[in-house]
Amino acid sequence: MNYSAAWIAEAIGGTLHGENVVITGSVETDSRACTPGSLYVARLGETTDGHRFIDAAIENGAVCSIVTDCSHGNPAHPKILVADATLALGKLAKAHIARLRELGEIQVIGITGSVGKTTTKDLTANILKTVAPTVAAIASFNNEVGMPLTALAATEETRFLVLEMGASGPGHLAYLTDLVKPDIVVELAVGQAHLGGFGSIESLAAAKAELVAGVIPHGTVILNADDELVLQMKEQTDARVITFSATGKPNAGVRAEEITLDESSCAGFKIRTETETAQINLGLVGIHQVNNALAAATIALTCGLSLTEIAKALNGLKASSPHRMNVFKNAGITFIDDSYNANPDSMRAGLKVLTELGEHAPRRIAVLGEMMELGDTSDQLHQEIGYAVEAAQVDLLVTLGEGAKEIAVPLQGKIECHHAVSAEDAFKLLKEKISSGDVVFLKGSNGSGVWKIADSFAQG
Repeated sequence: MNYSAAWIAEAIGGTLHGENVVITGSVETDSRACTPGSLYVARLGETTDGHRFIDAAIENGAVCSIVTDCSHGNPAHPKILVADATLALGKLAKAHIARLRELGEIQVIGITGSVGKTTTKDLTANILKTVAPTVAAIASFNNEVGMPLTALAATEETRFLVLEMGASGPGHLAYLTDLVKPDIVVELAVGQAHLGGFGSIESLAAAKAELVAGVIPHGTVILNADDELVLQMKEQTDARVITFSATGKPNAGVRAEEITLDESSCAGFKIRTETETAQINLGLVGIHQVNNALAAATIALTCGLSLTEIAKALNGLKASSPHRMNVFKNAGITFIDDSYNANPDSMRAGLKVLTELGEHAPRRIAVLGEMMELGDTSDQLHQEIGYAVEAAQVDLLVTLGEGAKEIAVPLQGKIECHHAVSAEDAFKLLKEKISSGDVVFLKGSNGSGVWKIADSFAQG
């Protein structure tokens, strides 16, 4: 980045107080991440006020700050005063991407879906970076803060910008797509994530369709042909539509055939287009990863890569983001760490992996945290997971989080169940219960804290 503070102030509708310095570094909302030349955005967060850390940002190298109150921090430090720092961050990302379009050939890719966004984003970036400079979101930077920060990391040399776009309510995707005007959009699935913000699957599908509406004219919409609610979105756009199918639907433009699973539960399959075929052998655990790999391959084909280039990049790829189907061993125990987040669809997919990897294990153990933001359907959906636990022939269940108690309701008298009030208590309980040869599956919404248990076992 190389913008003057005055240019930024004009772009975001703010007022510059202080010297017209030049921002040559990154844009940060965390003062600890600032480096020489950075622009610090002092947001009012959920738990703290970013204005408290302006001086810390300055100490780490920030040369200017976006603020809603100029009275904080060193008075000599340049500040851009705005009404809302989060909205200002979005406006800056919008101006930045518009500027990059003027200067180069950047292509913006937006990915959404109730499951698979982060993995598909990671796979896509790993493929595209083999042929051109590529910027992608870190972990799950997919909201009104994380997505603009990712967009602002792109430079004039960036050829592909791969963005994960999340929605927890109507209008969220419309807002995000307006900022970056994606050239390619991808709809992975309409599931049961965040139902609390939408009220129904139909409302969720309508909100997800905002991504389709946000693609640039003459852009490309990529849809999952195996999800009927996603496939219906082709009627809502005049853009070019390409479909993919992990079940091999013959009418899909890109499809998987002859799927197999190796001893580590990693999928191999033949990927087929209208003109080409190639063999893919993933390093990702679980048959559900075929869907994510197909989506990433379809994006790459749309960007001009050959199937040969795509297969070479995909073969053997493992998860790039933490707590995403990471399989590791400790003291002879196999852990399946998929603890970054959870919803009913991803819970079921993970339990299938537990069944596959635990086929010959002495015991299958599931550590399941609360699935958050499910609204009035939360109890019912958690109880439905209980039936999936039974179908997966789990021997021991540990739940974490108040809502997760409902998972055990259908299992009373059938399997051994325990509830932990904290991640620390769950860890202690597991240490007492598990033994060599067991396979342990860990999953829950990020706020449930199951990831802390995974980290404790991974660290020894």
